[in-house]
Amino acid sequence: MRVVVAEDLVLLREGLIRILETTGFEVVAAVGNGPSLVRALTTHRPDVAIVDVRLPPNFADEGLRAAIAVRKQIPGLPIVVLSQYVEQLYARELVADRAGAVGYLLKDRVLDVGRFVADVRQVAAGSTVLDPDVVRALLTHRAADPVLLKLSPREHEVLALMAEGRSNAAIATRMFVTEKTVSKHITTVFTKLGLGLSENHHRRILAVLAYLERPVGA
Repeated sequence: MRVVVAEDLVLLREGLIRILETTGFEVVAAVGNGPSLVRALTTHRPDVAIVDVRLPPNFADEGLRAAIAVRKQIPGLPIVVLSQYVEQLYARELVADRAGAVGYLLKDRVLDVGRFVADVRQVAAGSTVLDPDVVRALLTHRAADPVLLKLSPREHEVLALMAEGRSNAAIATRMFVTEKTVSKHITTVFTKLGLGLSENHHRRILAVLAYLERPVGA
């Protein structure tokens, strides 16, 4: 699987390259700024790109902007964005096109190599992956929504795990319940949120994100 890496910190960039190459990826380009990222993505058209939000020259949101710009040229290009902190605006903007094949992960996630690699592969396959801390931030932001208040604590937990991109089996394992129980919770959650049910993992994650992004009380 071919990968482009964009990270201005040399040590982290080299660490990402080593992790990826030792787990079966081919790093076709490793860059340290926004313009170089655009060139690398359009030239190599990788299977997935791993991009730091903040890149030179301004260290604002150059990495994210470059990724979004290239996805307009190459629709659906898989992008995993790395960030030092939870930045809700960036998370919402990244998934706004509803095309999937995107991830928003905190850099600490790289420390769990197995999970990080699995997340990258999941995004490359077309799924949406959000860091648990990002999901919690989105839910906290909507804590006063009267619809969310209708959810039981168990249903709230299922919603968060679902938005992270976890399968029913993974949710069941995390919650120490059966998959049948998880399925019932998901049906109830979607009913209360007014969302259509879907057996497609990617579509149900996008449905949850669509709910989390709409105006409170809508």
